[in-house]
Amino acid sequence: MNLPTTFREPEVTVKARKYGSLLSRYMLPQLPWVITLGILLFTSLGLQLVLPQIIRYFIDEAQKASPLERLTAAAVLFIVVTMIQQVVQVFATYFSERVGWTATNNIREDLAEHALSLDMAYHNEHTPGEMIERVDGDPNELGTFFSLFIFEMLGSLILLIGILALLLREDWRAGLTLGVFVGGGMFILTSIRTIAVPYWKANREASADTFGFLEERLSGTEDIRSNDAKPYVMLRFHELMRNWYQKALKAGVMSSVMFSTTMFMFGVGSAISLSLGAYLYFGDWITLGTVYLIFHYTQMLVMPINRFTQQLDNFQRATAAIARIVELDSVRKTILDPPLHDSVALRDSAALSVQFDDLTFAYNDEPVLHNVSLDLKPGRVLGLLGRTGSGKTTMTRLLFRLYDPTSGVVRVGGEDIRRMPIDQLRRHISMVTQDVRLFHGTVRDNLTFFDDSISDERLLDVIGELGMRPWIESLPEGLNTRLLAEGAGLSAGEAQLLAFARVFLAGSGLLILDEASSRLDRSTEQMIERAVDRLVKDRTVIVIAHHLVTIRRCDEIAILEQGRVVEHGEREALAKDSSTQFHRLLQTGLEEVLT
Repeated sequence: MNLPTTFREPEVTVKARKYGSLLSRYMLPQLPWVITLGILLFTSLGLQLVLPQIIRYFIDEAQKASPLERLTAAAVLFIVVTMIQQVVQVFATYFSERVGWTATNNIREDLAEHALSLDMAYHNEHTPGEMIERVDGDPNELGTFFSLFIFEMLGSLILLIGILALLLREDWRAGLTLGVFVGGGMFILTSIRTIAVPYWKANREASADTFGFLEERLSGTEDIRSNDAKPYVMLRFHELMRNWYQKALKAGVMSSVMFSTTMFMFGVGSAISLSLGAYLYFGDWITLGTVYLIFHYTQMLVMPINRFTQQLDNFQRATAAIARIVELDSVRKTILDPPLHDSVALRDSAALSVQFDDLTFAYNDEPVLHNVSLDLKPGRVLGLLGRTGSGKTTMTRLLFRLYDPTSGVVRVGGEDIRRMPIDQLRRHISMVTQDVRLFHGTVRDNLTFFDDSISDERLLDVIGELGMRPWIESLPEGLNTRLLAEGAGLSAGEAQLLAFARVFLAGSGLLILDEASSRLDRSTEQMIERAVDRLVKDRTVIVIAHHLVTIRRCDEIAILEQGRVVEHGEREALAKDSSTQFHRLLQTGLEEVLT
């Protein structure tokens, strides 16, 4: 089985069914709110059609010198209807935002879950910043598409038909003339509606590249400063910003073609309505109030056509965003759960056996491990030694099934891990590294990964068992002390103490310590040593280490060189045998030889 370590994202053509699929998937669960929004928007449209009729009545009555009471009643009615229309619009805006944000947040949730499930090969080729832009930025472009697109397009069409019907009722010449004008305008706008789609897609991609660069460089600020690389970073940043600017400029210019065309049409429409109104008025076919009505309705045609063009513009943005969302959603992971009929359950055990059977693995056709075979009995502690790049970390990644081997088998608890459900496998394995990932939240949140079902009593039992209780009690608010992003304010040792507590809470039978004690500090050294002693008890442990203090805990030692096991045996026997490589490492010093 060859491992695809290079992903090619599928070319995706967004068809009409994709829009329908997205709308049905994310709008049907909100059907009551969608219906309410539709009622409010169409009520607002109806009130907009009524208001000019009131003004027309007011003008005609004023011209006939009607009693003041009639004029006052018309003015009061106009104010009341206007206020009702504004209130309806406020509620429509509220429900529009609710529907749009709920739909886009659900998309973000699905994309985030999908991205987290993808193979490591995919994530190796896409920076976290790029993924953030695709998970957050692209759905953000769909907010209006979900909340208003259907209603605005349908509402604009209904408003156009309503205005033209009322104009026909007033005078067939006015209705026919402006109907021809609207038909021609809509034909022109529809013809150029997709002109900006490829430019907006390129703009979104340039945005993702820029955010990916920023995330990567900001996370490496210390290295950039210490190597005086800031000029290079800024140069590259300027190049990316220039590229983004050029893409955004082209997209904006192409979108402005529609806007400029719309504005030109509005000018032509106003000229036509004024000329037609004057002709009909001086021919005694219509009243002065009707002249106003024709002109006002022509101006109102601006709203549906403008909305129509705005929604076409939003549709172009949404098309680019949907294409990228579909591209991400179309990426399929290759590390899959086994079929139900062929899956096996890993038996719960305090300690699990591990076997690497003739294991070979390659990154991008570059061999990393060659025919590795190791057999680790339950409850044993294996020290895995080797220079950087020898394949130690790769072996641990294969245990978690972050990758699958090119050939050979990895067994945990006597079972081929490819026959186990991935989530179940990973629940039985824990890892502690020297770079502990902490999150912005309380100490409790970081211990439980935000799982509220774990009781404080359970947490305190684990903390007490690891000898961490005095340290926890020394914090300002104990378990409720809030940590800054990345655990700022904690020492490396304190962060590792939290990681050890996580392992105890998980109750896993296989533990991997990847340089986990390489950054000891005096304030926590004794607690860490006590915690490590407790962790390795009654567990199977694989230790990747450069330090003698950690190696002393190992029962067995395996030494890797260029992806091959060159030595494996009992630690004490290897240490006493002067012909072994491990004996020479002890004499020379692990740190000097292995780093």
